Amino acid sequence: MVETARGVVLRTRPLTETSLIVHWLTPNLGRLATVAKGARRPKSPFVGKLDIFYLADFSFSRSRRSELHVLREITLRDTHSFLRRDLGYLQQAAYCVRLIEQTTETETPLPGLHELLIGLLQALPDQACQQRTVLAFELKLLNELGLQPDLTQTGLRTETQTLARELARGEWRNLSQLPVEHGSENDLTHYLRRFLLHHLGRIPKGREHAIGTGVPGKGD
Repeated sequence: MVETARGVVLRTRPLTETSLIVHWLTPNLGRLATVAKGARRPKSPFVGKLDIFYLADFSFSRSRRSELHVLREITLRDTHSFLRRDLGYLQQAAYCVRLIEQTTETETPLPGLHELLIGLLQALPDQACQQRTVLAFELKLLNELGLQPDLTQTGLRTETQTLARELARGEWRNLSQLPVEHGSENDLTHYLRRFLLHHLGRIPKGREHAIGTGVPGKGD
């Protein structure tokens, strides 16, 4: 049976000398894996259409024996090309994808997380690469997962609690305009590291580079 979806490419890896495995994040099907047969051949119809963070409409044949389905056709919608021009943006997007992968099961509908990732990718080029972008993503992700911290029980300063609330519920486009008290972002960075470590067991690689603080995470 052939199905259709719209998704963001989370990662790709070779399967054979000619084929690729492509991991997607879709709103209605969640995280999905497909094999693009012949995609590594120079004349493949998939050439130039499969790379990380590409947004595309695609069709696939569902496998009855595994979670690796066969990619059929693809229509590219957005390449998010700015990620290839700025290492900081790429590091932030890559860390956020690892966080999604660590906190979700495959083939489980994730409309909220798909929308969250799209929002991040659309917002990144419109603002400077900044620490609060990653903090906002972590807080919004925790809200989607039902793991939002009770800020009144954190011991954080009032200013830091206010920042956390604004990042969790605010629009991406307004991040740069948020007033921030001195030290609040760093306080929130350290708090969220401890919170994620406690609830997830480990922190995906790359957090310190994405945030730019040099704060290591377990597993980095």
